[in-house]
Amino acid sequence: MKITDIQCFDVEVPLITPFKTALRTVDKIKNIGVYIYTDEGQVGIGEAAPTAVITGETRESIIGAIQLYIKPAIIGMEIEEIALIMERIDQCLHKNTGAKAAVDMAIYDLFAKRYNAPLYKVLGGYRKELVTDITISVNDVQTMVDDSLKAVDRGYEILKVKVGKNQEKDVDRVIAIRKAVGPKVKIRVDANQGWSPKEAVRIIRKLEDADVNIELVEQPVHYANLEGLQYVTAHTETNILADESVFSPKDALKLIEMRACDCINIKLMKTGGIYQAQKIVHIAEAYGIECMIGCMLETKISVSAAAHFAASQKNTTMVDLDGPSLCLKDPVTGGPTFENQWIRMSDAPGIGFSI
Repeated sequence: MKITDIQCFDVEVPLITPFKTALRTVDKIKNIGVYIYTDEGQVGIGEAAPTAVITGETRESIIGAIQLYIKPAIIGMEIEEIALIMERIDQCLHKNTGAKAAVDMAIYDLFAKRYNAPLYKVLGGYRKELVTDITISVNDVQTMVDDSLKAVDRGYEILKVKVGKNQEKDVDRVIAIRKAVGPKVKIRVDANQGWSPKEAVRIIRKLEDADVNIELVEQPVHYANLEGLQYVTAHTETNILADESVFSPKDALKLIEMRACDCINIKLMKTGGIYQAQKIVHIAEAYGIECMIGCMLETKISVSAAAHFAASQKNTTMVDLDGPSLCLKDPVTGGPTFENQWIRMSDAPGIGFSI
């Protein structure tokens, strides 16, 4: 099965409510989809999320990277040569991880279709169901409490609470949500790089003293401040999850060796796709570090690829794949089933979409 063409297309989906973090506010997903065509009539699909504040990519840069660099590097190659394909994708240009991820997942879609198997089974087949958290956007305290209660009423048992805009209000937000939802609901706090190391320690200790029982705090400090992340990890009891600080296997290994985090958030848009994500999860597993599989503002296309990867691996113990639940509609049919907190894999070949 040879690659004959690669084409990009726009993916635009409105959100149910605006998505607010310490970094940005978004009311519509505007991503880039990828179709990879083959000489046997099979089509693979992928998606890239332009996230300039994290990956540095824009819509135009993603299309340019795919059409001008990645496409010429792999046209004519056999899908079965997956390791060689991934090497050429990685070497044809530096960074551009979202663009690489879109092509990577379309290649894996075709690779699994080549063997008439669902992708999660080709990658390892560890489990068939996942439980995801749902994001509570940063807002005033009462709005966040209301949103949290609505999520719990829908059946969500894990909340990912966005903070990082005002340290004193951040404490109030989390305490108020805990009081409202009760002790059984898990709470994950995501600061999106919004605190300084000392602020982070002060806030986390206040939450610990208030017995809020947080499962973890995600990326409390700036992504490049590895020593700061190390400081927060060393001076708090709560688990610290590294996100924007980890793009590559080398990043993961460095943080682990520094003891700068307790767990790692893997996102395909950061790693450049499934091929490199596998390396990170295996490095982390070797050191006893558990991994979360997360997503950016993505639709069912790329989130489904991430779900297949999460389902395939033992060490992907936490899931933050609520993208489709935040969307007003899905741009594709088929694939895994997203029903509130439950993500259930299907046995359709590849990622499972009807293309």
